[in-house]
Amino acid sequence: MSPAAQPVDFPLSPSHTSAATWDGVSRRAAGWLEANGLAARDAVLLLPFAQHLQPARLAWMKLSRWQPRIETTRSLASALGPSPLPQAHQITGDAAIDALAARALLRGQSWAEALREQDPRAHHAAVLRLVEAAHALSREAALRDPARRAAFWEEGRQALAQQGGVGHLERALLAVALEWAAADGRAPATDALFQLRPSAWLHLQCGGPDALADALLASAEAAGIPCLRLNADLPLDTAFEGGAPVGRLEQAVCDDFEDLAQCSAASVLDHLQAGRAPVALIAQDRVLLRRVRALLERQGLGIKDETGWTLATTAPAAQLMAMLRAARRDAGVDDWLAWLKTPLAASLRERGGSASLSALESHCRKRGWSSPQAVRAERLPPGSARLWEAAREALVPLQQRGVQSLEDWIAALLQTLQQMGADEQLRRQPAGGPQVLEALWLSKTPWPGSGHEAVLKDAQLSASEFVDWVSQTLEAGEYKPPLEGGLQIMITPLARTMLRPFGAIVLPGADAATLGPVPPGPALIGDALARQLGLPTVDDKRQALAWQFAQLLRAPAVTLLRRGHLASEPLAASPLLDRLELALQAAGHALPHWRDPRLETTLTAAHVARSAARAGGRLPAALSASAVESLRQCPYQFFARALLGLREASELDVQADKRDYGTWLHAVLHQFHTERVTGVDPALDDAARLQRAAQDQMRELGLAPAEFLPYSASFARFLPAYLDWLKARESEGQRFERGELDRRVRPWAGREPALADLALLGRIDRVDDAPDGRLLVDYKTGSVKGLKDKVANPLEDTQLGVYAVLMGEEHSGSPMPLRAQYLALDDAKGITAVEHDDVSRTAAVMLDGLRGDLMAIHAGEPLPALGEGVACAYCEMRGLCRRDDWGGAAP
Repeated sequence: MSPAAQPVDFPLSPSHTSAATWDGVSRRAAGWLEANGLAARDAVLLLPFAQHLQPARLAWMKLSRWQPRIETTRSLASALGPSPLPQAHQITGDAAIDALAARALLRGQSWAEALREQDPRAHHAAVLRLVEAAHALSREAALRDPARRAAFWEEGRQALAQQGGVGHLERALLAVALEWAAADGRAPATDALFQLRPSAWLHLQCGGPDALADALLASAEAAGIPCLRLNADLPLDTAFEGGAPVGRLEQAVCDDFEDLAQCSAASVLDHLQAGRAPVALIAQDRVLLRRVRALLERQGLGIKDETGWTLATTAPAAQLMAMLRAARRDAGVDDWLAWLKTPLAASLRERGGSASLSALESHCRKRGWSSPQAVRAERLPPGSARLWEAAREALVPLQQRGVQSLEDWIAALLQTLQQMGADEQLRRQPAGGPQVLEALWLSKTPWPGSGHEAVLKDAQLSASEFVDWVSQTLEAGEYKPPLEGGLQIMITPLARTMLRPFGAIVLPGADAATLGPVPPGPALIGDALARQLGLPTVDDKRQALAWQFAQLLRAPAVTLLRRGHLASEPLAASPLLDRLELALQAAGHALPHWRDPRLETTLTAAHVARSAARAGGRLPAALSASAVESLRQCPYQFFARALLGLREASELDVQADKRDYGTWLHAVLHQFHTERVTGVDPALDDAARLQRAAQDQMRELGLAPAEFLPYSASFARFLPAYLDWLKARESEGQRFERGELDRRVRPWAGREPALADLALLGRIDRVDDAPDGRLLVDYKTGSVKGLKDKVANPLEDTQLGVYAVLMGEEHSGSPMPLRAQYLALDDAKGITAVEHDDVSRTAAVMLDGLRGDLMAIHAGEPLPALGEGVACAYCEMRGLCRRDDWGGAAP
């Protein structure tokens, strides 16, 4: 029997704080070795984490005697020899690579092929679950005694065979995962530990049992090697039976997410000001920690993050994914612009010039080009055209490819980056650039004959599958930012705080939603099966979490912060926090409330006065109908739009909408009527001519037929209705004269010196000759009722009034009256004309009123924000005039 049959415990007491525990470990271990006549220099002490090596070695140095070899199981195995490389068809541990290998593994299974054909997404999810299960089984097998590993695989097969009921697909996937993991003939690097014959094995347990260390000590004891088990685990429920807490404990309940983040940052700063450094900030909620870190970085503190960031969240990864999204066949102009704005496209922007990208975006938004196929280089400014052509050429290596090997895709990606000089751009980005290149095999090649090389050569991927692989690889990668300056704050998981010499620990998120739930195991391995196979169950993980939480009690100061509410729902404290309070109460103590060190400042609420602008006598050079409408609706809106020239950027949505339909229909009717007047292809009848115009304009505007299908169906109903309406009008003598007529007039020239140079401008959809006068027609795809309401009070209809002014000089010599109407094109009852009666009189009244308003602006009168009517509901200038902040303003 081993000289130490019972473990040595280290309960919570003033002599067993985190710092003192290491002294106790070294003394107990040294005393045991001496008592049993064992050579310390030939013994091995195993610790839970690599972060424990330094404090353990420092504690042994205080004894001034021989040290044992102080290691973790991983560090000792690495020192004994390298891990064997995975060979072809073996598990590599790389989730993205193994997913491709698993897909190939399932290719010969009839049930898997049937699933892939019926539901590709379900097949993809099945592959990911298979990999997850295989990794879990492989890791568990590596923790076993090599002599008992074959028995582990056999137990797994038997347990799987005993399963019944539903879930045939899950059992089949798990069977494949089990055999895949079992077929890996490599001996894990840790197997070499079982061959060692030190004078003694010593193991410090902290945070729950260590399966590998337990297996190693059991094997050593069977071989007659002395073993000592040192147990630093604390039972949370009875932690204070030996006395009061050794450190300062405090808790606080915060109002919401932002309050929790601010309180967490304030607590860290408070500990640092009190000299308790370094401070451990426990990463339970990564979203919350990002906010806390942002608050702390403003103070210029030295922060080290042991948890790291997902490589996909770094700037270089985001830039690379933007380029790959732009290379897709279904990419929109927004995707291209997003890529061209990244540092990876810097060389392309240099070819076009400094303003080329802004001009390109402006043209695309102005013309509504949402598809790259719709962008016409000949319609762009020279610099933007060069930029666009260079961008198209740069993505050719990634676009003109079908299904090919992953190795070829990686070569194409590298070629694309090198042609733009973007590979060097990535290498120069310290926040993850080199790691992105390495993770995607762009800066290294796999070891010949390895499993990685086999997958890269054999896996055949389409373009979308390659992008998915890149995304998965970056999601699995990790980036840890370097420490700048001296260490003051350590962001670390809860498990890594155990027995480390922190001055204080701050745990934000001590609530039931954050601290308490444990990560689920592999989806294919239920809790019952996990128990049979020896994998960690939910209860095991929950107990391990309790042991990790209890270790906080050894720290000099611990601050526990949580939210009291999640949205509108109350949020309870973590069960671990409840157990801590009960343990304190049982020992006659309480958990004090945290004292908030933040300073409060009282501010008196003051409403913002109604906004009013002064133009200082400045007038615009020209006014459109929409600008005149703005002046009539709200002078401040007119100030922002017409005088400041502010515009809300148009969205470049690939999905066609009603606005695209209206633009397209205007263009179709203009082409149709122009070709009828000029006699192009006289053999075509009107229906065929209108259909051809529809197809021509769809190509011209870059509209995809599949996306435009709903509007194409509407056009099928519109076509006969419009031709019937046209036939009826032409039978009455009405004839199309011109369309898309750009007009610019100066109505006050020679009459009002201050307004002599101010012009009215606009584009008239259509001008017709009719027996009773010239007719201005404006196409509309909106509601007929809205149009009728608009002309019911003619003086409120600005658009046709302005159009009448634009045609006034040309029509002034005609004896016939000028008419104007809206033509509703998509009403369910057919084509409907809505006449604006006596539009010339409306134009004269509007022009006189407009002159008075413009003269007032010229004289320096303020332009107030009215804040009334429907004009405010959809006004993009609402944030500028602070409408919602006015005293007594309606929401």
